[in-house]
Amino acid sequence: MKKTYTHLSVEERAVIQVRLEQGASVRAIARTLARSPATVSRELARNGWRNPARRPRRRGRPPLAGGYRATSAQKRARRLAATPRRPRKLTSDPWLWGRVVELLSTGHSPEQVSALLVRMHSEHARVSHETIYTALYALPRGALRRELIGLLRQRRTRRRPRSQGADRRGRIPNMTSIHLRPPEVDERVIPGHWEGDLIKGARNASAVGTLVERTSLFVSLVKVDNASAQAAVAGFSGVLNRIDAQRRLSLTYDQGKEMAQHEQLSRNTGMTVYFADPHSPWQRGINENTNGLLRQYLPKGADLSVFSQNELDDIAWRLNTRIRKSLGWKCPAELFIPDDFDMKAHYEKIVAPRP
Repeated sequence: MKKTYTHLSVEERAVIQVRLEQGASVRAIARTLARSPATVSRELARNGWRNPARRPRRRGRPPLAGGYRATSAQKRARRLAATPRRPRKLTSDPWLWGRVVELLSTGHSPEQVSALLVRMHSEHARVSHETIYTALYALPRGALRRELIGLLRQRRTRRRPRSQGADRRGRIPNMTSIHLRPPEVDERVIPGHWEGDLIKGARNASAVGTLVERTSLFVSLVKVDNASAQAAVAGFSGVLNRIDAQRRLSLTYDQGKEMAQHEQLSRNTGMTVYFADPHSPWQRGINENTNGLLRQYLPKGADLSVFSQNELDDIAWRLNTRIRKSLGWKCPAELFIPDDFDMKAHYEKIVAPRP
């Protein structure tokens, strides 16, 4: 049975005072409260109580309840609970707090900020992501708190469960199942195998294609005129053909109707298209996770048709230059285009130098 500990309540402290006035022992009080004798003993000691039997006798009336007062003990406990034992790290270091805010404003998550500070500075800059979250949500309510929490990707304090709707899509002809995909794709050792999807805008009236390379997590975004099969083939073909042929080997997609002309896409790009099972987002988990990150820049209530291909390329570059825990705190660009990207030089451009 799991043991849990709760602090003494004001009612329990009142019982302690009354039982002391009645001359009860510490063990008897503990039995009354169904508490450990050590809990009662520590409560009395921290509030200045001394056992009268162990004190020398003096003239006059003995102190009531041995010197213990429930109201004073409760006030002391409430005061200590509101006062941290040590100053918060970010509160006591303005430079570190400013650096955290700078990196959050560039789209990094608190966990990525934590790793990036250690990587680019020293152990002096080490701060856990939980400390960052605590500092943000400990801010008093107001415009500053809303502004800083707005830098977080989800911008909310609670996660919402995702519901799964009914699948109203028809079957796509000549599909190649994900279960026929070569083993090396699952092992994520050879680069060039991609996952793809469409993310929708307001009222599903606009869409943007998303592509993520399974090994490096490198992201490419595709402007599509609409969610039709013809528009999807044209958009995906154009973006994929910008990539070297040896780095575009296969594409894993869900069974969305926009990929009905997958055979034409294969002819345009030379890639084999594999289809995941219905209602199995974990089979394309990398792409699903990337879509969640992209919602920071392409929110569900927005009209996605206003984004040009150049603007989508800029958004993809932000993700590609953001360090990832699963990559050993490297960024996708370091792995996908190592000869063309310098992480340290990029970081020094986006963050002000230390005074």
